[in-house]
Amino acid sequence: MLGSPAPAIAAATFPNVVVPAPASEVATGTTFTLASSATVTSDDANVGGYLAAILRKSTGYALPLTVGATTPGTIALSLSGAPSSVGTEGYQLVSSPTGVVIRATQATGLFHGVQTLLQLMPASVMSSAVKPGPWTVPGGTITDWPRFGYRGAMLDVARHFFSVAQVEHYIDEMALYKVNYLHLHLSDDQGWRIVINSWPNLATHGGSTEVGGGAGGYYTQADYQAIIAYASSRYITVVPEIDMPGHTNAALSSYASLNCNGVAPGLYTGTDVGFSSLCVSLALTYTFIDQVVGELAALTPGPYIHIGGDEASSTSASDYQTFINKVQPIVAAHGKAVMGWHNIAAAPLASSTLAQFWDTNKSNSALAAAAANGTKVVMSPANHAYLDMKYTRKTKLGQNWAGYVEVNTAYGWDPGNYVSGVTGSSVAGVEAPLWTETIVTSADIDQMAFPRLPALMELGWSQYSTHNTTSFDQRLGAQGPRWAAMGVNYYKSTQITWPSGS
Repeated sequence: MLGSPAPAIAAATFPNVVVPAPASEVATGTTFTLASSATVTSDDANVGGYLAAILRKSTGYALPLTVGATTPGTIALSLSGAPSSVGTEGYQLVSSPTGVVIRATQATGLFHGVQTLLQLMPASVMSSAVKPGPWTVPGGTITDWPRFGYRGAMLDVARHFFSVAQVEHYIDEMALYKVNYLHLHLSDDQGWRIVINSWPNLATHGGSTEVGGGAGGYYTQADYQAIIAYASSRYITVVPEIDMPGHTNAALSSYASLNCNGVAPGLYTGTDVGFSSLCVSLALTYTFIDQVVGELAALTPGPYIHIGGDEASSTSASDYQTFINKVQPIVAAHGKAVMGWHNIAAAPLASSTLAQFWDTNKSNSALAAAAANGTKVVMSPANHAYLDMKYTRKTKLGQNWAGYVEVNTAYGWDPGNYVSGVTGSSVAGVEAPLWTETIVTSADIDQMAFPRLPALMELGWSQYSTHNTTSFDQRLGAQGPRWAAMGVNYYKSTQITWPSGS
C-alpha cells in the first residue's frame, strides 16, 4: 500500500507589521538575531549613524559603525546593488540568518529601508533605555518603492506656536512612516512666525500672540535654518507657507502701510476666517511679497514656496485672479515653484505650480481644468486627511466642520482616483495637515497625528494594490507597542485591536 501524500509545506510569510505596506515581500521562514558582537557598515554616514544610535540605546550593544567599508557588517547599508525598480527613494532589504543588507540607489532609500528594518524588530527597539531583547528580524526579501513622490505633513505654527525642539520632535515621528515633505504654515491672522529682516515688525509685533491670547513666538532665521537642517537629516524637505491674500491680519496689524486705508487693525486671537486681505491694488503689497519671498527663498533649499490662497472671501474674484497672476512670477523670480491651496486654480497657473486640494467634495471644475492643463495636485481632502478633525463626537481635541475622521476614514480613499478630473499622473501625492486652533502641546500633536498620519502615509507610499483595511488595521495595531516604547501620546482608536504592550 502506498503511503499517504506528504503534507504541503506552507509558504513562509512575513509578519503583518510594516506600515506603509511594502511593494513586495518574499519570506524565507528563517530568523536573524542581532548579537552583542554585531557591527554596522554604511555607505552613508548620516543613515548609518541614525540606525546605530537607535539600536545602541535599546540593545546596549556597542555596534561599531564603519562608513564606506569594503567588507559588509552584520547590518550593511549599501548604495550599490539595488534593483533599478526601487528608484531614488526605494530600497531592497534582505534578511538572512547571518545578517541584514539594505540596498538603495540614494541615501534617502537607505533611510526608508532602515524604518522598515526597525519595524521588523521587536517594538522595544525604539526604547531610549536598554531592554533585554532578543533582537530578531524575520528572514526574507522586501523590495519597496513609493507610489507618489510627495508625501507630506503640515504643521500650523501660526495658530499656536511650537518651538524648534517641538518641530524636530514631530519630524522624528513623521520620518518613521516615510514622510518626505514638512509643510510649515508660518503665517496667519493669529501670528507671524518667521523673522523677515526687511520687515522686522512682522515677527516682533505680528508674532507676539496666538489663538487664545498666549505669548506666541517666532523663529529667527537661524531657528528656521536649524529646522531645515534637521528635517534634511531625516530626508524631509521643508515647504514654508506665507498665506495670502487672506489670513493676513498679523501682517496687516504689523504695518499700517499694507492696508488699503492706511490703518492697522489690532492683533487677532480668535478662530474666525475670511475677514482679512492684503490690498491688491497697492504697489507696496508686491514689494512686500517680493521681499518676504526673497528672504524666505534664500533660506529654503527645497523647491516650493507655499502662498496659501484659501478662504480669501474678503478679496473679490477679479482681485483674487489679479493677485495670483502677480505673485506667481514673483516666486519664480526667486527660483522657486509656487505651491498653493486649490483655490489658486481660479487663476491661470504656471506649469510648475503645485495645487493642494483641501475641500470635502469630490469635484472642482477649476482644479480639474488646471489638471488637464498640466497642474499637479497634492491631495488633502479635509474629511479624510485633516489631522485636526475630531476622531469621534466623544474626543476632546480638534474640530468637526469637515466631519469626524476615525482612522479607517483616513485610510479609506484613493488619492489617485478621488477628485473628478484629477487622477493618475495629475496627482503628485498626499499631505496630512494639522491645524492648531485647539492644539497646544506636543502631546496634543501626537494625539491627533497618531494613528492617522501613518494611515495617510500608507496611501502616499504603498502601491494601491496593497490597499486592504483588514491588513492595515492589523499592521497599525502592531505600531502601538512601538509608540508606547517611544512615549507617543497616541489615540487608541476602538477600530484597532491594540496588542499587549500598546
